[in-house]
Amino acid sequence: MEILEKLKIVPNSIQLYETAFTHTSYAYEENKESYERLEYLGDAVLELVISEYLYQNTNYEEGMMTKLRAHYVCETALYEYSIRLGLNEYLKLGHGEEQTGGKYRKAIVADIFESFIGALFLDQGIETAKKFIYDNVIPCIENQEFDFFNDYKSQLQELVQTDQRSLTYHIVNEEGPAHNKTFTAVVKIDDIVYGTGIAHSKKEAEQEAAKNALEKSVK
Repeated sequence: MEILEKLKIVPNSIQLYETAFTHTSYAYEENKESYERLEYLGDAVLELVISEYLYQNTNYEEGMMTKLRAHYVCETALYEYSIRLGLNEYLKLGHGEEQTGGKYRKAIVADIFESFIGALFLDQGIETAKKFIYDNVIPCIENQEFDFFNDYKSQLQELVQTDQRSLTYHIVNEEGPAHNKTFTAVVKIDDIVYGTGIAHSKKEAEQEAAKNALEKSVK
């Protein structure tokens, strides 16, 4: 596999990496295992390595470290890492997903960054996985290279708290196949809808709703 040669990885099990790039749509059509379990594992490894880095290299309180970690492992950030490495070019997609541009679908491209880390961890061990993360994620933290993710929910919360108004989020719609769901969220201030957001995860839909509310200059 070309990406392994590029990263100078000599695989012990090429099958792990094949699975890391196998989307559920392809897995269903070809009776293969999808990347979902590896994604779960890779997510944990990524969070551990970044948590350790922040603990050892900053003096931030827990809340700030948590916020920074979330900033660099959000869907947008993972998508950027994947695109930079060209991981999306190795995706194996079902016919329909391929036809509708799945190789560039944000949620899918973000997922395979984590599934690749999961495969790397199982195949090569924690030190190789850690080196991969230090090569491809940590420089972005050190250089504050990307404005990946604005925490619009926190901004809106601070704004609303000054007037002691109630703030709630609700998922009002969920559609699409299991591997590519779209969620619609609304944010209510004192039971009045102020913003709406649509995204491929509930959390990001809520962020989009908060962003929409802030754009309306809720005061």
